[in-house]
Amino acid sequence: MPRSVNHVASRAKRKNVLKLAKGYYGRRKNVWTVAKNAVEKGLAYAYEGRKQKKRNFRSLWIQRINAGARQHGMSYSQFMGAVNNSGIELNRKVLADLAMNHPEAFKAIVDSLKK
Repeated sequence: MPRSVNHVASRAKRKNVLKLAKGYYGRRKNVWTVAKNAVEKGLAYAYEGRKQKKRNFRSLWIQRINAGARQHGMSYSQFMGAVNNSGIELNRKVLADLAMNHPEAFKAIVDSLKK
């Protein structure tokens, strides 16, 4: 008895991978074996990139808060220690936005911490 092969499912799988490879350069976009490897690697990078994005943004927020705090005579660690002790419920994302886009509001926070 001949072997039964599900051509419909295997063709659909290949089609999906080639769809993900759309826009790649050279044989990476249309040769199954090359495209499969490129797409797998790309998906792995995308997964890792989603984790790195969170790290990078936190780092950026810290830099912005540090720059804003130093303009008012405080270091980042002094500022964040005072924020945590004072009970201000603002996270780094909001503090960085205030330091960058609303310096007068950030100055008010720093002044309240210095008292």
